[in-house]
Amino acid sequence: MMISQFFVLSQRGDNIVFRDYRAEVPKGSTETFFRKVKFWTEDGKEEAPPIFNVDGVNYFHVKVVGLFFVATTRVNVSPSLVLELLQRIARVIKDYLGVLNEDSFRKNFVLVYELLDEVIDFGYVQTTSTEVLKSYVFNEPIVVAPARLQPIDPAAIFTGAKRMPGTAVTKSVVANEPGGRRREEIFVDIIEKISVTFSSSGYILTSEIDGTIQMKSYLSGNPEIRLALNEDLSIGRGGRSIYDYRSSSGAGAVILDDCNFHESVRLDSFDMDRTLSLVPPDGEFPVMNYRMTQEFKAPFHVNTLIEEAGRLKAEVIIKIRAEFPSDVVANTITVQMPLPKYTSRASFEVETGAAGQRTDFKESSKMLEWNLKKIVGGAEHTLRAKLTFAQESHGNITKEAGPVSMTFTIPMYNVSRLQVKYLQIAKKSSTYNPYRWVRYVTQANSYVARI
Repeated sequence: MMISQFFVLSQRGDNIVFRDYRAEVPKGSTETFFRKVKFWTEDGKEEAPPIFNVDGVNYFHVKVVGLFFVATTRVNVSPSLVLELLQRIARVIKDYLGVLNEDSFRKNFVLVYELLDEVIDFGYVQTTSTEVLKSYVFNEPIVVAPARLQPIDPAAIFTGAKRMPGTAVTKSVVANEPGGRRREEIFVDIIEKISVTFSSSGYILTSEIDGTIQMKSYLSGNPEIRLALNEDLSIGRGGRSIYDYRSSSGAGAVILDDCNFHESVRLDSFDMDRTLSLVPPDGEFPVMNYRMTQEFKAPFHVNTLIEEAGRLKAEVIIKIRAEFPSDVVANTITVQMPLPKYTSRASFEVETGAAGQRTDFKESSKMLEWNLKKIVGGAEHTLRAKLTFAQESHGNITKEAGPVSMTFTIPMYNVSRLQVKYLQIAKKSSTYNPYRWVRYVTQANSYVARI
């Protein structure tokens, strides 16, 4: 795989990092890329795809916390490999800087360029391993003040001192704490992205979980770690594991369709007690990726009703109910619904006293949008939208509107019931007792309700 250029742009189009490895692509590629992405209107879509071609140059990009990580090339390369490379570069830079934002890039540009020169040589990828790079990269990171940090991934949305310390996922793997000491701690995050499709009657048609157990270690000396999962965990349908592990899949058992493990994980005792053994490498890495299609309890139930209210009017009622416990709180919820293309205006009505709610009608895309800051488990919220049409409808409005889609994040909650039972760290001495943080988060990947 060969790339010609790599650069990072801000949301404003400012060039933060630029490295030209082969001098094959015009220098104005950053401007060409940003203009294309900002004013993308092809194929009826408002957002540019992750890969496109302009004047014989292939542009690949991923967006991480408002920053565009971009690679260009004129040759025919595997798109998935380049996109994976961009994600890994973002992760390596995050491991070293502690956080990804424009300020940390500008304060550490010497370190960032040193990393890029070790990761890619003359357009060819050398390594994306944080552990390997520590032998070749010698610049120390300049730590950005915590008050100026921005969250960069699902693990960063946890709140509350008891659930997550203020320095979590914002520390460099190479920088020490003030005073030269290093805080011994390890973070294990179970992150699940769920895809659910509801029928117009409210029944679940399809459901799937894409999960990962993510680990980030700040332990000195790389001690051995044992990670125990549910004893009733089964891999493969019918209680028969794809690794030929035999286990009963009784009522309430966690059944994964398939999974894969990081190369550092040893599965010697996994068959017996569902325990993973590993010596964690430096930086953030996925211990285990898994997929589950067994039916699970959806965190939100969505009801939508459309009623005609005259020749040129209609009313939309959307109800969402949180189906998780009351001690759990979902945040950053967005509900969207495409409206008939002849909709000219929409007015909204939410419950009295409802806090943190915003509504919008995007006229260019004919999209209804409802944003909620948070939803407590067990709560129900309703939106009423009165629509005005520019012409009389001659068909069924429900066929010209929808479906309703949701995005959300639910900290300290997971729908698969996969749990970390204990996290054991090999002791160097009787006084060695590092901090252990185990956290859970559920996010919507594709959460759709048909009308």
